[in-house]
Amino acid sequence: MRKKRISGKESRKWFFGRGIRLLFFVFFCSGCLWVVESSAKTEETAPGRKLANQTVKRADPWITADHSRHAILQQEFSSGPEVTGACLSCHNDAALQFHKTIHWTWLDPATEKTDRFGKGGLSVNNFCINIQSNEPRCTSCHAGYGWKDKTFDFTDQTKVDCLVCHEQTGTYKKFPAGSGRPVSEPKVFPGNGKTYLPPEWNKVAQSVARPTRRNCGTCHFFGGGGDGVKHGDLDSSLMKPNKALDVHMGIDGRNFNCTRCHSTREHRISGRVYQTPAAMHRKSLIEDDLASKITCESCHSRKPHKANEKANDHTDRVACQSCHIPSFARVNPTKVWWDWSKAGKKKNGKPYEENGDLGKPVYMTKKGEMQWNKNIKPEYEWYNGSLGQLTVKDTIDPASPVKVNWPIGAPDDPDSRIFPFKVHRGKQPYDKVNKNLVIPHLFGSKETNAYWKTYDWGKAISYAMDYAGVPYSGEYGFVETSFVYPTTHMVAPKDNVVGCGECHNKTESRLAGIAGVYMPGRDQFGVLNTVGWIAVFASIIGVALHGLGRIFIPKNNRKEE
Repeated sequence: MRKKRISGKESRKWFFGRGIRLLFFVFFCSGCLWVVESSAKTEETAPGRKLANQTVKRADPWITADHSRHAILQQEFSSGPEVTGACLSCHNDAALQFHKTIHWTWLDPATEKTDRFGKGGLSVNNFCINIQSNEPRCTSCHAGYGWKDKTFDFTDQTKVDCLVCHEQTGTYKKFPAGSGRPVSEPKVFPGNGKTYLPPEWNKVAQSVARPTRRNCGTCHFFGGGGDGVKHGDLDSSLMKPNKALDVHMGIDGRNFNCTRCHSTREHRISGRVYQTPAAMHRKSLIEDDLASKITCESCHSRKPHKANEKANDHTDRVACQSCHIPSFARVNPTKVWWDWSKAGKKKNGKPYEENGDLGKPVYMTKKGEMQWNKNIKPEYEWYNGSLGQLTVKDTIDPASPVKVNWPIGAPDDPDSRIFPFKVHRGKQPYDKVNKNLVIPHLFGSKETNAYWKTYDWGKAISYAMDYAGVPYSGEYGFVETSFVYPTTHMVAPKDNVVGCGECHNKTESRLAGIAGVYMPGRDQFGVLNTVGWIAVFASIIGVALHGLGRIFIPKNNRKEE
């Protein structure tokens, strides 16, 4: 038999006919296989989800005592310290444990005897700046009774307020300017016009149980003098959120209380950060079943995503929060700017305030000019869990914006991750001669030159700095500052995470300011890009040649009968 020869014209005709249809068929089949494989992966549960379900599968801890039946709580109480005394008759180490915690001292325990970092010491912020000389107002959220000035006895066990964290009636209220005490008779607070009533001491004492979200939120959702003022990821919307706002706390989801993640041992509640990180080790509960649950890794592991997913390659450089919290203040607005230099203006000789479009004050005679925002994209920094802090003793450079606190971390630090932050900016007073930030005496009487009574910055600063024992030159100015808060609440569902293109983007990357890491799509590296594109084109040419060979060789070898 003779072999049939195929002319070049016939070959081209065959290729542009059946050949192209065959190539389309191959690509179609490949696409189908990819879809099937992707569907199979979608149905597979990620290891991080499996581990989390295992570690938190028991939602309701059991209890062994009904406090309403304890005989010692049946007596008539007339004050908080009396209730605390009754608590200590059984829980005889509780106050001593609590005295060692940051909730009691308001100081970083690692620096208490040196730099006194913390709002109970000489650290400053750019909200109400510092509590020194302002204690009666600031300590309304302290878990104690009577911290009205620097003579407060931190060793007195009966000064511990057990009820603010443990009572469950929801009726227990501290007076906003009462040094942490409730009122003994009905009293109106001029700041909000509300009337505060004395607690029903027996009722609240007999209701005590493990702390709930409401107990924690009473202070932490309203820090800085109002709902959502400070953190941005903590506000009243988290009292009863849906899982679209927070997958962990959503009442239609896991419905976790704060203590579910903020592990507590001997009254030390994990989470608050100064120079001491919230957690020293990134361990899962499989590695150590007594590990704190404060880190994402503790429940989800270091490789939380499905096998071979690219996201698992990010966990050594990018914090989980950076992808899973696309924005904060998603329901209620948070304050983003506070300019104290504009305070003191009056209308018709009287203090006034104006509200903005979000229903929040944009000007107050007492506090100056403010700005609020909602649904805010975080700012990102390298962060190893520690924050640097300025105190009123530190020298600043007023020629440029001053960082009042800042994340500690670096690309070459194995404990550092790219982490999201809320950054609050503003202007606050400083000493023009000594070049340090200063404390103003805001809350008090005219006799003590409190700013909210006299609107005299010079006298208010002089009083507070003398009270704190820090030199003051007598000359003040205002400097622009920034203050950061780590963003770790309001974790979004997996279908609302930050998309790859939001970071791997040359012009509008979320991580535009992050140095020390090469990020494809954001960064250009000539040699690497050239080699990469050569490899891509070479692969395409190789696949095409291989396909053409598979098409033509069998035809040329076919025999004619």
